[in-house]
Amino acid sequence: MIVPIELVQTQNITYDITIDTLPKLNFDTSVVVVTNPTVAKYHLDTLLSKLSAAQLHVVSVPDGEAYKTLQTVEEILNECFEHKLDRKSLLIAFGGGVIGDMTGFSASLYQRGIDFIQIPTTLLSQVDASVGGKTGVNNAYGKNLIGAFYQPKAVYIDPAFLKTLPRREFAAGVAEVVKMAVMFDKAFFHYLEGADLTDIDTIKEMIAKSVSLKAWVVNQDEKEAGIRAVLNYGHTFGHVVENETNYTTYLHGEAVAIGMVMANALAVELGLLTQEEADAVKALLLSVNLPTEYAIKDIDDFYEHFFLDKKSAKGSIKFILPNSLGNYKMVSDIDEYIVKKVLHKFGEEACS
Repeated sequence: MIVPIELVQTQNITYDITIDTLPKLNFDTSVVVVTNPTVAKYHLDTLLSKLSAAQLHVVSVPDGEAYKTLQTVEEILNECFEHKLDRKSLLIAFGGGVIGDMTGFSASLYQRGIDFIQIPTTLLSQVDASVGGKTGVNNAYGKNLIGAFYQPKAVYIDPAFLKTLPRREFAAGVAEVVKMAVMFDKAFFHYLEGADLTDIDTIKEMIAKSVSLKAWVVNQDEKEAGIRAVLNYGHTFGHVVENETNYTTYLHGEAVAIGMVMANALAVELGLLTQEEADAVKALLLSVNLPTEYAIKDIDDFYEHFFLDKKSAKGSIKFILPNSLGNYKMVSDIDEYIVKKVLHKFGEEACS
């Protein structure tokens, strides 16, 4: 299956997302594969058997969100310089969302921009992170606050790479699938409620549907000026959870799951979502063992972190909320009292 990205409204950039067995890839230039030890252990030999290039190098960086930093990007760039890459060279992101984000960001920086392609190996990166050109790193102030919109030349999604994925990582990817369904497709949400998410054919259908939905959004709004911001449902809350726990306690998808539950609680408070709908989303997340609770230690500090969110502007927080299942609403200028009232439901006392 091929899903096209067609950014004709902004840069006239087009590329394909291929969902199938990884094909043979031949390049007449220097190629650097960026991966991590975990992915390399299971899948690097498979990739190298499909890959040929004028010069081929592999760079392995530490595994995990905690290493998604400017320091790691500098290490990747230094490897590019050591191997004398030029402007016709290519980077390949071979791993999950962290690898994809850092490789894309490095490609955008090296000699003011070289090509890269995405070969995602986790469910989260296959259904979300590899599609759409968001790249970047975290810092002390928050998640993905340093980065660029930089589109890959191609994305190759091979579901076979998921065979070695730990259950926890798989569940983290399901969180992003649920996000797409709640925001855009009620029928897809109900399909997920009754689906066997261990079945390979179901997994392929889930990936294809999610990628198609995201491509539809990105094709309309590459740089998050409008509808693409809806893809941050659950992220405004989830990014604060990640930051508070130093990116070491939760996988990104797990934090997004918690964030969706928090966003749904706010939507219920505002009358946008019924409690039954909120409970249905929570039940689907729990069905794949995703976390749905978080004890906020300092309500005021948690609230202040919202102002570092990339969607906030002019001192106003923009929340992406479900407006019943399959629909969304962007809401700004919610009274601080109402937001903190919801946050208190997740305070340490409420969760004890």
